[in-house]
Amino acid sequence: MDELLARLHGALLPLEAPPGPHGWNHDDMARLIGDTPRRRAAVLIGIRDDREQNVLFTLRTDTLQQHAGQVAFPGGRVEADDADVVATALRESREEIGLDERFVTPLGYLEAMETISGFIVTPVVARIAADAPLKPDPGEVAEVFEVPFAFFTDPANLRRYRMDFRGHNREMVEFLHAGYRIWGATAAMLFNLLKRMGH
Repeated sequence: MDELLARLHGALLPLEAPPGPHGWNHDDMARLIGDTPRRRAAVLIGIRDDREQNVLFTLRTDTLQQHAGQVAFPGGRVEADDADVVATALRESREEIGLDERFVTPLGYLEAMETISGFIVTPVVARIAADAPLKPDPGEVAEVFEVPFAFFTDPANLRRYRMDFRGHNREMVEFLHAGYRIWGATAAMLFNLLKRMGH
């Protein structure tokens, strides 16, 4: 884990310097959905502190209004009483997958990313204790699953494709692992992390 931690520290924005008011893809999103104010959100990119260095993902339930049935990182919109985006990511992780913040060590941020649904999402990258228990909320999360970090660093596991959205042809990335499709904003955030780490 020490080698991965060193590489992560070199790739992340420090905790004392959160990202600015626009996402790294602001110009692209402005063309697609306009320049209206984005709703703030945060997600937790949690990496187990164990030999496999597994990344935590959720499979959202089919009954949710947004992103039903999709793979996602735990997270959600910033609430008024959240101290900062780290607090949002920790609160949402506790609510969605029962992750106690005592088992979490935030490491830093990725640049915020704007989404088609009108959010600006700040990814908080964190270490998760190897023995941290998880208990998904069945109202939001159908399943929690984990993927070794090394899977994402292998270029053979990255798939590129193009998707049309409102007449705009967009290049997308996705990862397929053990029957799970990791795509959309979740895959884009992972891809950004990998690029920042030099992959």
